[in-house]
Amino acid sequence: MIRSLLLTLCLTLHAVAQQPIRVLVWDEQQPEQKQAYGDKFLGETIAAHLATKKDFTVKSVSFSSPDQGLAASDLDATDVVIFWSNKKNAELSDERAQDLVQRVQAGKLALIVLHSAHWSKPFVKLMQARAIADTQKQLGKDIPLRFQNENPIGKALKIQDEITPLFFLDGEQWTLTLPACGFGYVGTDAKVSHMTVKSPTHSIAKGLPAKWDIPQTRMLAEPFHVPNPDVVVLMENWEKDQFCRSACVWNIGKGQVFYFRPGNEAYPIYRQKEPLQVLENAVRWMSPAE
Repeated sequence: MIRSLLLTLCLTLHAVAQQPIRVLVWDEQQPEQKQAYGDKFLGETIAAHLATKKDFTVKSVSFSSPDQGLAASDLDATDVVIFWSNKKNAELSDERAQDLVQRVQAGKLALIVLHSAHWSKPFVKLMQARAIADTQKQLGKDIPLRFQNENPIGKALKIQDEITPLFFLDGEQWTLTLPACGFGYVGTDAKVSHMTVKSPTHSIAKGLPAKWDIPQTRMLAEPFHVPNPDVVVLMENWEKDQFCRSACVWNIGKGQVFYFRPGNEAYPIYRQKEPLQVLENAVRWMSPAE
């Protein structure tokens, strides 16, 4: 009887361990993407690649999907969301964005944010939550905070000279300047970027060469107005000493967020093996199911 119960338990645990990681690829689907990716959008290209891996199940969605691609039923069936957006950041409903944010904070799913989705509502909301938590950790949770210069979420900002987030004492009131989640320098031309692995033992860096290049990419260079990451996996450099913390991880609440800078819609970056390897590694490492 005991042996039978142990065998049943072992088989159950084995079955659980073999469950695939459920990936939801959310893409704004700009028409320009098809100029770089042929008959597929950027998100569809990523999804098609990940779907070839036996340990993943993948669904590709967009604004045209039910509930803007972030239906509660879809998120319930997801371990990791990969998110790309740009021109339509402001069009994502607050309700859908907040549901995704709350699930990340609760550790129910993980979020991977690509390129221009640094302006997206989910990423900005999560970075602001992390900035508040960091400030409360330094000042004490009982210290009241006032907030200023809050990013109009989903819209571009003119970046301030000072780094955000920051907090300061204004008279007797502690004030937190919330992160703008933008870059200090945005390029317009195709540039070669040089990637360097900064955390070689991290799971996201598994199988990557120590140095590798992206032949064409739109430059987004420091300062990057976000809270200090818990891990910087990759640094990216261009000419004229311009650089970017290109692959960053934050722990937020019980969940995790990973930002990966490459992914401009004009260039077929996600046909290159190294960026695809980064996404594979990140999905496996971040999945709450693991």
